[in-house]
Amino acid sequence: MAYVIGDDCVACGTCIDECPVGAISEGDIYSINPDECTECGTCADACPSGAISK
Repeated sequence: MAYVIGDDCVACGTCIDECPVGAISEGDIYSINPDECTECGTCADACPSGAISK
């Protein structure tokens, strides 16, 4: 199951640079493409607001 970004996202951009496969897209609330996510968890570890979970 791919990681998802919840409503707590503050669009800080920290997760984008951490994703090794480029599965995260910018927006008011960022999003993760489930078809590209490799479930590595790097984005969740980097998120300062704790908005990314499985």
